[in-house]
Amino acid sequence: MLELVKFVVEQFAEHKDAIEYRVEDKGNVIEILVLLDDADMGKVIGKQGKIAKALRTLVRCASAKEHKKYNIEIKEKTQAE
Repeated sequence: MLELVKFVVEQFAEHKDAIEYRVEDKGNVIEILVLLDDADMGKVIGKQGKIAKALRTLVRCASAKEHKKYNIEIKEKTQAE
């Protein structure tokens, strides 16, 4: 599922080398954290969050057979991280 998230995010991001992905497995819930450069935040999230919502819908549909829930969180990469 991470490959699907990477594919979609990298279609919109300009600074592909600065993207960081963190995956945390919590049993039936898998959390995917996408850390982006400040300049890419608006492009990946989209107007009114439409791209982020579409990404979550794609992942939900693709993961239906796995019987697992995926939470996708998109955050700005700060200097401290």
